[in-house]
Amino acid sequence: MIAALAVTVVYADTYTFIFAAPATAQSVSIAGTFNGWNKDANPMQRSADGSTFSIRLKLDAGRHQYKFVINGETWVPDPKAPKLDDGNGNTNSVFLALPADYTSPARIGDGKITASAIQHLTAVPDRNFDLGQLQISLRVRPNDIQQVRLLLSNGSSKVMKVVQSDELYARMSVAVAWDGKSPLSYKFELKDGTTTKFLTTAGLTETKTATGFSLDQASFKRFLVPNWVESSVLYQIFPDRFDNGDRANDPPNLTAWDGKPEFYNWFGGDIAGVRKHLGYLQDLGIGAVYFTPIFEGPSNHRYETTDYRKVDHRLGTNEEFKALTADMHKRGIKTILDTVFNHTSVDFFAFKDIREKGKTSNFLDWYWIKGFPVRVGDKPNYEAWYNFPSLPKLNVDAPAATKYLLETTSYWKKEFNVDGLRLDVGQDVSQVFWKKFRTRVKADSPSTWIVGEFWGDASQWLRGDQWDSVMNYPFLFSTLKFVGTNGDGKPTTVWSELMSNYARYAPQVSRNLMNILGSHDTARILTQCGERREMHHLAAVLQFTWVGAPCVYYGDELGMNGGPDPMNRKGMRWDLATSSNPTLALYRKLAQIRKNSRELQSGTPELIQANDGEQTLAFARRLNGKSAVVALNRSNQRRVVAIPSEYCGSGLTDALTGKKFRSNSRQFSLELAPFGAAILTPTVQSASSRSHRPHPRAMSQPLRMELK
Repeated sequence: MIAALAVTVVYADTYTFIFAAPATAQSVSIAGTFNGWNKDANPMQRSADGSTFSIRLKLDAGRHQYKFVINGETWVPDPKAPKLDDGNGNTNSVFLALPADYTSPARIGDGKITASAIQHLTAVPDRNFDLGQLQISLRVRPNDIQQVRLLLSNGSSKVMKVVQSDELYARMSVAVAWDGKSPLSYKFELKDGTTTKFLTTAGLTETKTATGFSLDQASFKRFLVPNWVESSVLYQIFPDRFDNGDRANDPPNLTAWDGKPEFYNWFGGDIAGVRKHLGYLQDLGIGAVYFTPIFEGPSNHRYETTDYRKVDHRLGTNEEFKALTADMHKRGIKTILDTVFNHTSVDFFAFKDIREKGKTSNFLDWYWIKGFPVRVGDKPNYEAWYNFPSLPKLNVDAPAATKYLLETTSYWKKEFNVDGLRLDVGQDVSQVFWKKFRTRVKADSPSTWIVGEFWGDASQWLRGDQWDSVMNYPFLFSTLKFVGTNGDGKPTTVWSELMSNYARYAPQVSRNLMNILGSHDTARILTQCGERREMHHLAAVLQFTWVGAPCVYYGDELGMNGGPDPMNRKGMRWDLATSSNPTLALYRKLAQIRKNSRELQSGTPELIQANDGEQTLAFARRLNGKSAVVALNRSNQRRVVAIPSEYCGSGLTDALTGKKFRSNSRQFSLELAPFGAAILTPTVQSASSRSHRPHPRAMSQPLRMELK
């Protein structure tokens, strides 16, 4: 397995990076997935002769991507390391760090158990209560152990099964009946060949009598997420580009609505423009709108906040926004606000006070000031996010700053009844603050949704004490490998990555992930599919049927295109919102299908088929003994996919066409058109339909499914 990986493999927990920098390099740092791509986190040391820069880092096991940053500005991959396209137009260096005891290949039955891989956390997701069952999980090395049993204190035991596996770890899991109150104790028995070991509170041992892991009502805290999210279709609006409904609040030098977006121009979108199209959003099947920042700020994106408690004057007023949220709620549409607590604008009252009063300011601990007077410009003498002078980094752990920000979140809930909060650059904000933030938000309303921004594995924030969810960029990247211009088109790849990401979190977390095909930070999905509408449509089917809440970036449902920022932020193409637009028709249909299917909202995913040769993927979403079946054909040929009859139940209906299908045999066949898809949901039968079932032979022909 290791030899097949197109990466450098390192069997150690520390690694030395060496870069032969050009003569113009005054400084070099390293940024990567291991430090949140923070170019300031790990500066490298120049060698005595000045020819190289190096750094030695302790790293977690796993696949890491990185780049070198020269003089704080120029990002370059390591010329000596393999390269990887990250799915978003970036080429990064990549290597795989493995524990030292991985040097010997894993072989089932050889009597060797790789100790470094064994891990059980007495918290989410390894110990999780969901849908009436207690789920116990254990991490092991793939293909390393013949059998793992969960031994319970009542004398019973259960065999654990692998639910997810990647190049580094496998996750084994089993469900246990528990009333949520009675004390429970358990340990793990691991057998391989002639070797038997036990995982207990004493660690990995050969002693079965060692103390097991205990569980009771007092020590177990359930991780509850808002239940409205998994049943909703979300929609992201970039306010300046949705619609201009009120010319009175337009900024000067307005760009024409169909003009070219630039980093600093304005199109005039506002609250009145959103209100004008609430009927459109309702007809589209939207259950919640995620607004990028609406707070007062100097830029068109408003990620530079001047006043956290005031709607930007170019959008309207606080009163107008309150009326908008009330109207949205009447239509069954919730509101999600984008909060930017990592940094402020230079005119935010606390930073402005420091600029004016210097060392005598009462707000010095709100920021990291390195000298006086404070200079706003190149090479700022204060800590700024990614060294952008306009974005001074906020010290959210300063007591007064913490108090102000928590009171701000309560203000938007109590005064405007917002339903969710998206956390910009969540990884750069103190986790101590996020824990206080969750406590305050859930005290105001347990149903308020907390969704962080992070582009990778967000496990450290999703253990029940910080966020409810995260923007699911891994879903986007995996989908692009299936339908994107730079992808390999292999169903096995997309399935493996989707399941790996699904199993990473507790099931209730995965069911409320924000599944995106694009955002204000990425090129639009149609462009990433090479302007191929059929690929865009396949991606949309996957988005609306996979585990999590689909979030549509404004205009994607119309087939808008656009490259990376700022071209992904064009004015909404309302001229495309017609009944003859096949993309809009598909999105409306998908939203309706999902709304009507509890299986697609909450079902557990199961693989039916991933065929790289024919480029077909079929999977089920199972819930309470019923299944929804999804089949995708990425090829330009008609394909037939065999669906086992166990997924048919009392009958399935093609939700895209309305055709009904029953199976009385071992399996049935779906015929998919080139680049076609099928979404089969349980048939709801009336008394009359049950008494007039079609003859089985009449339903024996393959179904033909295609996306127009």
